[in-house]
Amino acid sequence: MDFTLTEQQEFFKKVIVDTVDKMVAPKAQEIDEKDEFPWELWKEFTSLGYLGLRYPEEIGGMNADKIMCMTFYEEIARGSVGFAQSVIMNILMGTYFIYRFGSDSIKERCLYPAMRGEKIATMCFTEDQSGSDLGATRTTAVKDGNGWRINGTKMWITNGPICDFCTVLATTDPSKGLKGLDFFLVEKGTPGFSSGQILNKLGCRGTVTGELVFDNVWVPEENLLGEELGKGVNYVGDILDEVRLMTGAMALGIAKGAYNEGLEFARKRVAFGQPIGNYQLIREKFADMDTLMNAARLMIYYGAWMLENGMDSRLIAAEAKMFATEVCLKVVDEVTRIYGANAFAYEYTPQRYFRDARFLLYGGGTHEVLKDFIGRSIIGKL
Repeated sequence: MDFTLTEQQEFFKKVIVDTVDKMVAPKAQEIDEKDEFPWELWKEFTSLGYLGLRYPEEIGGMNADKIMCMTFYEEIARGSVGFAQSVIMNILMGTYFIYRFGSDSIKERCLYPAMRGEKIATMCFTEDQSGSDLGATRTTAVKDGNGWRINGTKMWITNGPICDFCTVLATTDPSKGLKGLDFFLVEKGTPGFSSGQILNKLGCRGTVTGELVFDNVWVPEENLLGEELGKGVNYVGDILDEVRLMTGAMALGIAKGAYNEGLEFARKRVAFGQPIGNYQLIREKFADMDTLMNAARLMIYYGAWMLENGMDSRLIAAEAKMFATEVCLKVVDEVTRIYGANAFAYEYTPQRYFRDARFLLYGGGTHEVLKDFIGRSIIGKL
């Protein structure tokens, strides 16, 4: 078993760490406090080409492998998870189906500008009554001439209120449940497409998250993203493992950011005549945190390696997402304890990590859903 990064992977890691340290991390506190989309940072960061991370070089991408992608997700979340969410939505979920199924004209209008940071993309799954339960999707798409008529409301949409286009999950046959779901492209300016409520979130601030409304929206036939009607849930499955591993990598990034600051604080904070890092109970916290983070990292990157090599990664992706996000919660909590009362003040960063960590519990499947899936995968149907 060889855990060594290739020369290319090692170089990429050094570059992205340096980029995040210089460009993203110094603005994290400001992004959180203002809770406004950082347009200037977006322009500066996206000019470096990272939004094409997953896509082939011949269309302007970086053609990064899954290990490099996880490194990117981890490091940018370490810098600012609020900014990271907007960036990763463009890189992964917001453009995946357009790259896979979009016509040449759609790619010219949407994919390529999104890879350059000129347009902002999003993915619309969630509704008020349906998060993990995609079978409860109420947004409908009805055939209308040489196109489709879409009606419904989506909630908790990352980048939603500022997006230039979105990929919408809708039911084309409600009687078929999961087998009646399909994806459609809807672009900004389409009559009937609008932004509704903007959510004021506890954490992951700076990412604009909210409601999108589809009121009798008509799109042409080419905007149906798929090769066969009713296969939308299958297409979700094709990307779900990467989404779960990505979420785990982001959790690891948050944990690492909190851990590093807690370590610096423990070395400098003096109590009873010596740095608190000299006390056994504080050292024990770092021993536990470091062990858990290393275990989470092994799971995430093992899952990425399986994904890269075409292996069945469903179980490890679910386990890695669940474990890494729980590790993140443990680490950020311990760091707040190391900081003591200072962690309760907005002037110090632990409170931001503490708030940000909660949101990753839900994306890619709640832990209740994941545990049920993992258990069924192990036991089988009795």
